[in-house]
Amino acid sequence: MVDLYPPTDPYDVGFLDAGDGNRVYYEQIGNPEGKPALSVHGGPGAGTPQRPPRAWDPERYRVVRFDQRNCGRSTPHASDPAADMSLNTTQHLIDDMEQLREHLGIEQWLLFGASWGATLVLAYAQQHPERVSEMVIPAVTMTRRTETDWLYRGAGRFHPEAWDRFRDGVPEDERDGNLLAAYARLMENPDRAIRERAALGWLAWEDAVISNEPNGVPGMYSDREVDAQIAFVRICAHFFSKGAWLEEDQLLRNAHKLAGIPAVLVHGRHDMGSPVQTAWELAKVWPDARLHIIEDSGHAGSDALGATVRAAIEGFKHR
Repeated sequence: MVDLYPPTDPYDVGFLDAGDGNRVYYEQIGNPEGKPALSVHGGPGAGTPQRPPRAWDPERYRVVRFDQRNCGRSTPHASDPAADMSLNTTQHLIDDMEQLREHLGIEQWLLFGASWGATLVLAYAQQHPERVSEMVIPAVTMTRRTETDWLYRGAGRFHPEAWDRFRDGVPEDERDGNLLAAYARLMENPDRAIRERAALGWLAWEDAVISNEPNGVPGMYSDREVDAQIAFVRICAHFFSKGAWLEEDQLLRNAHKLAGIPAVLVHGRHDMGSPVQTAWELAKVWPDARLHIIEDSGHAGSDALGATVRAAIEGFKHR
């Protein structure tokens, strides 16, 4: 068992001018001379956790965290209807990561990303493999349309009453169509009350999906202040309704570009929102990746999943 390290405050915080009026918040934690690592949050739109990271040895690692466009402390914030979502795509985020690397003078870094963060680090690494030393990926996703269709439709087989409420959150004439696109349109409505109501409906569904996992936490998605709720759902609906601007199976098909990058994949057997099949498919075509399936875990994680992730991070720190 790898113990948690004591909380460590950032030694550096700043904003990256990403262009088009976007300012991306970042922070650095640990040893300025340590092994560089980029921690990429999920969502999309969840923002970097406010609590300090404790899985990383602060003597050995230089950990960089950032808030992706329009969420967290980055500006403009997606809770503001004037924020232009057309300037927030997967490619924009990849470019922000690369610009941040250059800004910080980092040659190569370890990439860490869970859930949506997994998709983003995979997409970045396939474009910039020479910049990636290792990868640690819990809760593996590739944001294929089949995956988002499962999360926002297929999983309704287990929670039909909650899914009916989710479906009924959009106008009646759109309930049999693309629900994600319908929610994306609601989140662009100039009426804040409509955006708030749509955000609550979306988050209630996310909470329901995770509720019967072994370590499901009530209100895991909805337990955030209102502006953060609006930003999270607006960004999620924006990305997922467009397939994250990725071709179906693109990240799987291009996994050969990751050759030579050591990786640890960690996934909960009981992940209701992101079934383990995705992690299994990726591991089969990525010889340098080791997959750990955690039997007592879902998307919300578990002690065993956390310990496996920490062991992976610890194992790479001297490399």
